[in-house]
Amino acid sequence: MQGFLDWKPLHHSSFERKTFMTTPLVALERISKSFPGVKALDEVSFEVLPGEVHVLMGENGAGKSTLMKILSGAYQPDSGTIYIDGQPTAITDPLHANQLGIAMIYQELTLLDNLDVGRNVLLGQEPTRGALIDWRALYAQAADTLHALGLDIDPHAPLDALNMGERQMVEIARAARRASRVIVMDEPTSSLTKSEEETLFALIERLKARGLGIIYISHRMDEVFRVADWITVLRDGRHIETRPASAFTRPELIALMVGREIDTAVKRTDGAIGQVILEARGLRLGRRVRDVSLCLRAGEVVGLAGLVGAGRTQAAEILFGATQPDAGTILLDGKPVHFASPADAIRAGIAYVPDDRKGAGLVLTLPVSTNLILAALERVANAGVLSIRAIRETVAAWTQRLNIRAASPRMNIELLSGGNQQKVVLAKWLSRQPRVLILNEPTRGIDVGAKAEVHALIREIAAQGVAVLMISSELPEILSVSDRIVVMAAGRVTGEMPARDATEEDVLALAFADELIMEHSV
Repeated sequence: MQGFLDWKPLHHSSFERKTFMTTPLVALERISKSFPGVKALDEVSFEVLPGEVHVLMGENGAGKSTLMKILSGAYQPDSGTIYIDGQPTAITDPLHANQLGIAMIYQELTLLDNLDVGRNVLLGQEPTRGALIDWRALYAQAADTLHALGLDIDPHAPLDALNMGERQMVEIARAARRASRVIVMDEPTSSLTKSEEETLFALIERLKARGLGIIYISHRMDEVFRVADWITVLRDGRHIETRPASAFTRPELIALMVGREIDTAVKRTDGAIGQVILEARGLRLGRRVRDVSLCLRAGEVVGLAGLVGAGRTQAAEILFGATQPDAGTILLDGKPVHFASPADAIRAGIAYVPDDRKGAGLVLTLPVSTNLILAALERVANAGVLSIRAIRETVAAWTQRLNIRAASPRMNIELLSGGNQQKVVLAKWLSRQPRVLILNEPTRGIDVGAKAEVHALIREIAAQGVAVLMISSELPEILSVSDRIVVMAAGRVTGEMPARDATEEDVLALAFADELIMEHSV
């Protein structure tokens, strides 16, 4: 049996890890994992100590998710050892990982919408009285858990009454109740507002104070340096570097992640902006979309900014025919049109890339090639019969143009990294050569290298005369990629401005105008 004094740090670094008297809560030593045609992990070592946030960084496809799925018991390593409190441990499945005190919080939340907050927090841990659930004890324990984490959420509240930020906190509360050692957070701020992010960061500090270890995965540099105690960089399935967060600079961290220096500055072209292609006038949908008017011009990128819940997605879904408005008019080339369904919008030359690529953008059980052609089947068919040759040529062309990294077009899309999945979604719609492209959070959950590629692609598409509407919660993205910025709050457009003249403060002032709007609303 290995004692405290026998433990040696796993990281090969010039920085002292911490005292040898502290045993890591969890350590993964020389972990390797392969899939058909892909070496996902090559002898990677990683550990997390009590009361620290250890950020795991790397490009999409670097091996972060695979390493965490091994820790959570979803995958079994081909070789290597997992240590729990210094003891070699084989984690057989996710339930076993939970029993060992390891909890995962995925980017796509796993809460059950048909249950209330308390039942979600204690899901699988319900107290019983005899053979029946003790409901009074359940809600009392849920309230205690939420209170201990500083969360003012009613355990009796139905989940669908909560906003996305509150749901994220409920997910964390459930994980904290289950975990005695480690919580893994995968892109936890991807759907949060700035104020909700602050709540999350305060919650992380409380978890650290209780001695939990936090493994934090994010591509947002600002928050990484905000929360990290230590940072480990993976690249191409290999461990590259582990240091204290304070020992990294931002450019150095990016260079270590991608293996090269990249230019993150977006190159705007000075091409002429053309005529209005698509226009919305007075769109209404209950209280979610209230008198929204905007226009999209050929060759222009319009950034649609606002807080989560501002009505941006609902407005975009109306433009795409996915939601029918209560009132308002849509004009295409100056003429009123009615999109009864997305099929009508697609035929009119409108494409929509949703914010939920796994739930709405891809069919995870199908290969890369099939996903890529799904939106343009008629373009790869001859007399109604799919052409294998046309499919191969289309897939090859878009794979090369968007630099999609897949071992084979026949590879299951689920095995691709998030960034490459996002590129497949983009290729699927771009293959239709749309006149209007609506992008909802186009770089959510993808790494800095893939993000730079997507930004360059958006500008390239606009330069070809496509009208682009880009919804994004990342202000630097809105400011750098857009030509014009439209801001929404509480379902209404609160202002617009040229992107060249805008600042983050300007956009935020309009995004927080919802309080003033609500005061004057009936």
